[in-house]
Amino acid sequence: MDPSTVIFHWNEEELQHLNDTFVGQSPEYILHWATEQFDQDVVLTCSFGGPSGMVLLDMLSRLGRGTPVVFLDTDLLFPETYALAEAAARRYGITIERRHPALSLDEQSQQFGVQLYEHDPDRCCGIRKVKPLAEALRPYHAWISGIRRDQSSSRSQVSLIEWHARHQVLKLNPLALWTEREVWSYIHKHNVPYNPLLDQGYPSLGCTPCTHHPHNLDDPRSGRWVGSAKTECGIHV
Repeated sequence: MDPSTVIFHWNEEELQHLNDTFVGQSPEYILHWATEQFDQDVVLTCSFGGPSGMVLLDMLSRLGRGTPVVFLDTDLLFPETYALAEAAARRYGITIERRHPALSLDEQSQQFGVQLYEHDPDRCCGIRKVKPLAEALRPYHAWISGIRRDQSSSRSQVSLIEWHARHQVLKLNPLALWTEREVWSYIHKHNVPYNPLLDQGYPSLGCTPCTHHPHNLDDPRSGRWVGSAKTECGIHV
């Protein structure tokens, strides 16, 4: 497969070839390939909650390709998350595309009842995260994500590169094989800004009503959607 040829539909053989090629390569190598392959048709989504997204943002800034960055603003995030997004925009000299849900919180309450996140968290995530992501990805052919295998059992088999059928994009997970320790080592080495709540016992951050301190220290995401079987917001599945 000629890496200079842009492919908009990827079969299993092509994906396996890319995964085999990139195993053992650095995340920067994968990001360089993505920006060369797709130019402005690849986008990074960054939550400004977890550390992985900040690592990727820093790596991309060093490539200097002006890769678009999308921030899914659910209108329910922590003040520290909003502050980090603003600080990152200033530090890296970038414009971050902030995506809001079609429904305001009041409109959502009128249609589905107050505190939807308590009685139907899947629908709430669908309205406030999944649908806005689908709209944000529509103009692009590739999507860069910060998920890693060590984050949870539901992510333990994630590939470096995969085809996301729902959004019809090539999804790149350059940090899939990295450990949490490697992420923090990069952050400290390059003085990358990160969400201060990560130093206050919140290893996984999302919306304020659905984020708590983890009840299982071996599972960083056990503080999300406490009291339910839910483990993912839906944007990565």
